Amino acid sequence: MKQIIAVLLILIMLIGCSGSKDISMMSPEEGLAYAMELYNDEDYQYSQKEFQSLVLQYPGSTITDDAQYYLGMSYYQDEQYLLAAYEFSKLIRDIRGSEFVSMAQFMLAESYYQLSPPYPLDQTYTTKAISEFQSFIEFFPIDPKVEEAERKIFELNLKLAEKKFNSARIYEKMEYYNAAMNYYTRVYETYHDTEFAPKALYRKIHILLDKERFSEAFDTINIYLNKYPDAEDADEIREIHDEMAFK
Repeated sequence: MKQIIAVLLILIMLIGCSGSKDISMMSPEEGLAYAMELYNDEDYQYSQKEFQSLVLQYPGSTITDDAQYYLGMSYYQDEQYLLAAYEFSKLIRDIRGSEFVSMAQFMLAESYYQLSPPYPLDQTYTTKAISEFQSFIEFFPIDPKVEEAERKIFELNLKLAEKKFNSARIYEKMEYYNAAMNYYTRVYETYHDTEFAPKALYRKIHILLDKERFSEAFDTINIYLNKYPDAEDADEIREIHDEMAFK
């Protein structure tokens, strides 16, 4: 008797752990409801399977875009960001009239945002995230998530600015001054609204002064003071300006 009970308990456990059901006999709506149940229970690996089955079984149906979007979300919640980006891109490309397109565009950008590494590393995903957030703002300018997208673009640009600024510092320390100044100029021109823009101009000014390129230095000082009068080093730059102006 004890052996029978033990076998029954094992069977119950196996059934309980088997995860997903066979949705082939369900209607599309029933299959979607079941997949959503898995998703809401945070069973993302199982929900991935069920949403994928729905997309394949019912292309062009009323539930296809729901399944496609939540397939992407299942990958995203499972931290499989490249797969999530692929599925969101697929929805945007193939189901353009869907109500999920705006959300898919935001989540496409968000997937690349999650893949964006610290600034010393390759920033391919950072630039992709910026591009997709910009597309989101362009196509859905009144969406409630526009403010969040703008905030994340600024954050990502700050990372790119820091990378270029530190590259410039390396060139400067190696005494490759022209290369350093080129990088400092790019930081200022491309990322003018970040904290690294006045820092880049500050370093460029000192290189120009050391090289006795006083006319260029004076012009750069004026740019600095006009754009960043309250920056950390503004008082020092103002003193240099006044000394040069009265020579």
